[in-house]
Amino acid sequence: MKFSYRFSNLLGTVYRRGNLNFTHDGNSVISPVGNRVTVFDLKNNKSDTLPLATQYNIKCVGLSPDGRLAIIVDEGGSALLVSLVCRSVLHHFHFKGSVHSVSFSPDGRRFVVTKGNLAQMYHAPGKRREFNAFVLDKTYFGPYDETTCIDWTDDSRCFVVGSKDMSTWVFGAERWDNLIYYALGGHKDTIVACFFESNSLDVCPCAQDPQPTSPHKAGSLGRSLGPGGGLWATSSCMSWWLLPGCLGVSRDSGWLLLSLRIAPPQSRGAFREMGAWKPSCQGALGRGSPWLVGAGVTVCLPLQLYSLSQDGALCVWQCDTPPEGLRLKAPSGWKADLLRRRREEEEEEDRDRETTVWGKATLSEEEKKGKVKYSRLAKYFFNKEGDFNSLTAAAYHKKIHLLVTGFASGIFHLHELPEFNLIHSLSISDQSISSIAINSSGDWIAFGCSGLGQLLVWEWQSESYVLKQQGHFNSMVSLAYSPDGQYIVTGGDDGKVKVWNTLSGFCFVTFTEHSSGVTGVTFTATGYVIVTSSMDGTVRAFDLHRYRNFRTFTSPRPTQFSCVAVDSSGEIVSAGAQDSFEIFVWSMQTGRLLDVLSGHEGPVSGLCFNPMKSILASASWDKTVRLWDMFDSWRTKETLALTSDALAVSFRPDGAELAVATLNSQITFWDPENAVQTGSIEGRHDLKTGRKELDKVTAKHSAKGKAFTTLCYSADGQSILAGGMSKFVCIYHVREQILMKRFEISCNLSLDAMEEFLNRRKMTEFGNLALIDQDAGQEDGTAIPLPGVKKGDMSSRHFKPEIRVTSLRFSPTGRCWAATTTEGLLIYSLDTQMLFDPFELDTSITPGRVREALRQQEFTRAILMALRLNEDKLVQEALESVPRGEIEVVSSSLPELYVEKVLEFLASSFEVSHHVEFYLTWTQKLLMLHGQKLKSRAGQLLPVVQFLQKSIQQHLDNLSKLCDWNRYNIQYTLAVSKQRGMKRSLELPGSEEEAEASEDDSLYLLGAGDGDGHEGEGMLG
Repeated sequence: MKFSYRFSNLLGTVYRRGNLNFTHDGNSVISPVGNRVTVFDLKNNKSDTLPLATQYNIKCVGLSPDGRLAIIVDEGGSALLVSLVCRSVLHHFHFKGSVHSVSFSPDGRRFVVTKGNLAQMYHAPGKRREFNAFVLDKTYFGPYDETTCIDWTDDSRCFVVGSKDMSTWVFGAERWDNLIYYALGGHKDTIVACFFESNSLDVCPCAQDPQPTSPHKAGSLGRSLGPGGGLWATSSCMSWWLLPGCLGVSRDSGWLLLSLRIAPPQSRGAFREMGAWKPSCQGALGRGSPWLVGAGVTVCLPLQLYSLSQDGALCVWQCDTPPEGLRLKAPSGWKADLLRRRREEEEEEDRDRETTVWGKATLSEEEKKGKVKYSRLAKYFFNKEGDFNSLTAAAYHKKIHLLVTGFASGIFHLHELPEFNLIHSLSISDQSISSIAINSSGDWIAFGCSGLGQLLVWEWQSESYVLKQQGHFNSMVSLAYSPDGQYIVTGGDDGKVKVWNTLSGFCFVTFTEHSSGVTGVTFTATGYVIVTSSMDGTVRAFDLHRYRNFRTFTSPRPTQFSCVAVDSSGEIVSAGAQDSFEIFVWSMQTGRLLDVLSGHEGPVSGLCFNPMKSILASASWDKTVRLWDMFDSWRTKETLALTSDALAVSFRPDGAELAVATLNSQITFWDPENAVQTGSIEGRHDLKTGRKELDKVTAKHSAKGKAFTTLCYSADGQSILAGGMSKFVCIYHVREQILMKRFEISCNLSLDAMEEFLNRRKMTEFGNLALIDQDAGQEDGTAIPLPGVKKGDMSSRHFKPEIRVTSLRFSPTGRCWAATTTEGLLIYSLDTQMLFDPFELDTSITPGRVREALRQQEFTRAILMALRLNEDKLVQEALESVPRGEIEVVSSSLPELYVEKVLEFLASSFEVSHHVEFYLTWTQKLLMLHGQKLKSRAGQLLPVVQFLQKSIQQHLDNLSKLCDWNRYNIQYTLAVSKQRGMKRSLELPGSEEEAEASEDDSLYLLGAGDGDGHEGEGMLG
């Protein structure tokens, strides 16, 4: 068996904390999940987790404008530069502090991070190789408290930063003469988000002249007059000289434009409100005169800025200078001559030079002269009078002027700016909305709720969900694979049972009938029934055809069930009690209680049926494992005495061996027929548990109380998978009883018990700093509790979960295994892309020899050599070169040892290849010609056959749905064509016989299209 398993996907958790992002094409959502990043492909309905992990939980993710690069920053300030194209880490960097947000400029040349009370601008990594990918350009000071948000202008000339000190700061990305920094107030709470408006509008004003008979011709563009800068705007009727502050002078007729009100671009056909006055005329046009919108002149207007605070206030700010009005600061004196001579060297050296910009809240009168000025146009409030709903997240789409705001109560609003018109309002969750993102087209809006672990994608125009996923609120406890390996069912402490698709990675059904934590889940042999046990005293059976709970098994008196098991036939259901130490047995068909098995003197910790016989093994804390015969009046067949409390029990797939995990970190193997111990494994040193922050003893001594809590045999039975209160999962070889490989499931230091030694910097003369809840009160304003106080509402305190593995299961196909951990449901699969594993290879076998044999049409020899090289591309080339008529001949000449290799390759090819019929022909010929010989090695070939069944079943489900849909459409079309041209009588049938005859005729018309079609077929069938 190969052990090259690698992390492939993360299920069970869709969002933890941090900011959401849409990809460049707008079809995928990038969601931070713990210390990993998951990409949800909404177009292809598939989720994929990037093969990388940070040291702590991810706090923010910045995406480049072209969607190729991403900067991932964790809670500790460590950053990863990731290529989303090749899915690999390009660079590591540490910002030396906690980073709140990161944002790329629209041109992709720079990015800004907010750290503490300052903002730092870096040169973005380019296409060329650099020793240091992150080069600091400028550091901006100004806010007195922590910075919270960033936004850039469209031309990347300026950016705005919000702060917790209720101020908003506008900084220049270049060395502008008239804008270095600008501080904006007007809020009474923390700034949550701030956005720039788009930088240009298309305006074509048409004036109502008091003398309509006088023609006005279009004037030419004027030159810049005055220090403020201006622009001639030419229309079809007159020209206007636009000055800062939205004033204009008509060049042709002497009209003076007093005011200009700009409407959003999407309101085509609307009016602009303008006021005009002509000194030579007695009359004047007042404010509010209509000016039609049209396509004519591009008027570059000053930018508008929106700032939103946590108390639900929106301020609209307007600048008196357009972006083109920003002037670079020119050098003077001998410095100008020096810079002029060395301009080329200066551009290269400027990348490595750091500049510090110090901002002040108030400027002197001399500093205000000739500088950019901001004025507040309006202030809006989201909350009504008497209501208080904290604003927690916001996003703004500049092209369609759509503002999306999320609140602590789970409500989100859609507004159109700058008029602040409410478009839509909806409550999507009971918890606070943590992050909002809008895709490039503005159709889809993504919401993340960290309290419940929800990820929602909402299409606001059709008011429908594109994606709605939620993980388990508490930790997952148990999992089980379906017999074909397509589905995984998980149960959690929140009482929910979720079924996941292993191919797409999405949860497609959730059962919420349990009122307490789920302790055990399992599939029946058919794969369409799920049986679960819970602490609420019920065992429930769920149907995957109709998605309903069709059986509920209960005990005569209330008890808490700790485990559940179903026999191979699916007729007998058993569950172990935690408080009464009994085992209850029910019938699946009738739902009646068949018997209560007594004998254990401690809580029952595990149940497992023998796959080949009707024998039930039960493990208990009374240091025994009992074997019960289901056909012999449920009597105890054998009692296996252990040296410590039994925690888990598992049968080998062939039923010839039993493995038991005990409290003393041992795994013992037993022969169930003779009740003889065949071996044992000491796993205490392999477990390597970490030390908690509050532990008084070292990890070496605390490991005495840690043990394996879950066991699972591999599909071929040669190895066993074990996990427990540790970050490691161990694979042991059963026969040799040695450790084959150890997997580290997490490197997230945000979890407890991850490090072997404590950080000495946290140890003070007054005690451990971990006793002080330093993170409490930073986000929601709650008071910091006293050190060592454990009472009160634990949900309001900073809680650090402990790393542990609660359940392990191998896939029936043998290609992957899954583990339910503190971080979620982790999937590890065989990494076949980077693996070169030849089979009986010698020096005479090369890819050239394989292709030479194919040219000579020696297909059998070519396939055998390709299989011995064990390269998928070469095997695919050899198999697809065989003509269809010679498949049977080539299949019959293959040795038995290579038939298994070909079947395994066919099973993996079904998932990616489009040659379904060709590979089905290969599969049919191999099984028909070698079926009798393969039956003798059924135990060894079981994983391959199940893998093949899973791949073929997936194609069957997809094609059957498509064929049924086409067949129904054809039948409906034929029925409609037959009804066309037929005259129906208006008289009602006079007798029952006529009524029945008319019903038969209508059914016949809706039936099959042929002449002798059956009644009731088609749409009614």
